[in-house]
Amino acid sequence: MNAPAPAASPDALRAALAELVDGLPAREAGRAVERLIATYRGATPTDAPILRDRADVVAYAAYRMPATFAAVRAALGAFADAVPDWAPGSHVDIGGGTGAATWAAGATWAGVRPVTVLDWAEPALALGREIAAADPALREVRWRRARIGAGLDVPDTDLVTVSYVLNELTAPDRAALVDAAAGAARAVVIVEAGTPDGYARVIEARDRLIAAGLRVAAPCPHSGACPIAPGTDWCHFAARVSRSSLHRQVKGGSLAYEDEKFSYVAATRLPAAPAPSRVVRRPQIRKGQVLLDLCEPDEHLRRRTVTKRHGDLYKAARDADWGDAWPTATEDTP
Repeated sequence: MNAPAPAASPDALRAALAELVDGLPAREAGRAVERLIATYRGATPTDAPILRDRADVVAYAAYRMPATFAAVRAALGAFADAVPDWAPGSHVDIGGGTGAATWAAGATWAGVRPVTVLDWAEPALALGREIAAADPALREVRWRRARIGAGLDVPDTDLVTVSYVLNELTAPDRAALVDAAAGAARAVVIVEAGTPDGYARVIEARDRLIAAGLRVAAPCPHSGACPIAPGTDWCHFAARVSRSSLHRQVKGGSLAYEDEKFSYVAATRLPAAPAPSRVVRRPQIRKGQVLLDLCEPDEHLRRRTVTKRHGDLYKAARDADWGDAWPTATEDTP
């Protein structure tokens, strides 16, 4: 009997990161994280790697990698739901740094596949290679230094991921990168911070992917115009992340978790079945009813009220979470 194909293990990632933090001076790590947070939240794109040396990279990996993994894993999971009979035979992770999206893809689709991580920070690639050695499912990963932006050579592949990268680029570089990804891949998944600016970058990328001939598989239930009027709101989701001791040290607070807010788009040339509609806000549970804010396939946002009279749908609504797919047939009254 053949052994099951390996899948990248979140537990292996957590263990590898915990080992990194052991022996890391707490004060030095805290200062590095605070500087990196300020840089990543800044509005000025950079033409140089943000992660400059091993100290930066270790601090970044310990602090940010779990959140990036959780956000990308959620986006890839939604995409996988839309193409349930497909798994990528190859993967290119653009701006992949220490490899969070590579781990997320490995956790989504079992099996060993050729993966190329492209990043312009050699210390990040070196640490990513070191961390990936902890999991046999990632043994085929290649770590290649490249300038991320216009002129990037993206090899033909099944899947391209671009996570938390577009915010570092100028507008022309963003456009060129998305076009290159669309031209090289059968599926492109782009993840950005769940902020108004992050959402704007995702919508810009979404428009370019559609113009290149791809169709949206997630989160949108359609490939038409986003129903959110520019400047009035933004589409984003949340992924629950366990907080490490380094998180608690830098951010304070006693909670063992936090929610990573992110915006994303997954587009493909493959046959895909997008969600009938998508829950785009945290469901509100009231006595005998659940209020669901939905993005629906006719390019509108609607609030649907699901009551006990809906039977099984009411039970499903009570279990529904922000970002889940939802049937389009829901009406306010049965």
